[in-house]
Amino acid sequence: MNMFGLSGKVAVVTGGAGLYGASISEALCEAGATVLIASRSRERCEEEAAKLRGRGYRAEGMRLDMADEISIGSFTAETADRHGRIDVLINNSVSRTGLADIEQTTSEGWTEAQRVNGLGLMLLTQAVVARMREQGGGTIINIASIQGVLGPHFPVYGETGMTSGIEYTYAKWGMVGMTKWLANYYGKYGIRVNCISPGGYNPVGTDREIRVEEFVRNYVERTPLGRMANETDIKGAIVYLASDASRYVTGHNLIVDGGWSNW
Repeated sequence: MNMFGLSGKVAVVTGGAGLYGASISEALCEAGATVLIASRSRERCEEEAAKLRGRGYRAEGMRLDMADEISIGSFTAETADRHGRIDVLINNSVSRTGLADIEQTTSEGWTEAQRVNGLGLMLLTQAVVARMREQGGGTIINIASIQGVLGPHFPVYGETGMTSGIEYTYAKWGMVGMTKWLANYYGKYGIRVNCISPGGYNPVGTDREIRVEEFVRNYVERTPLGRMANETDIKGAIVYLASDASRYVTGHNLIVDGGWSNW
């Protein structure tokens, strides 16, 4: 079990107080890492960090605006100065600004989403791999989606008015491809890069619970395990890919979807 430990490691989680982010941050803390929870709202990140510190874990809330190149540079420099290294980067931030069908997508909405999902992702990863190369290795985990594995199954939305925006699918497929490029290029430096593609998330009992009954019903009926993901389902995958338990795994896209993509 020691192979799954992250004691002494410094981990960065972007969007670490949001959807999936809080569970990811908790999992890394539970495995022994010092976790830096980062997003545009330092207050929200610090609130999550304080909860973890209250349980005896090491966590900090930090501000990081993935749409701002200066913020990305400052965050990376501050992290290196305070902690000396970055061992694990979880690219979890996502902009959902462009969630629209293609005929309703505007150039402004597409560009704004890409500032985070494309450019911001590249800039932060660029800064972190440079640090990892200097320190002799590290691990990057990109949080993609089954929307980066399959095309959207639009009938599942029924008459809810919900949809899956074309920019989101574009971004998540790009993230999977970027994972493989980075893994192939930086493997010689001891840097592993993998991806997790989660399925639909319904954290029952929290303030983020999805309550659109028709969508949930349709989704669950199509999922072999008979439910949507909850707030703990991603934790094992995160610890596995962040730790030495997966030390010979790189360039992999781990699908965590309850079997949704099996059909």
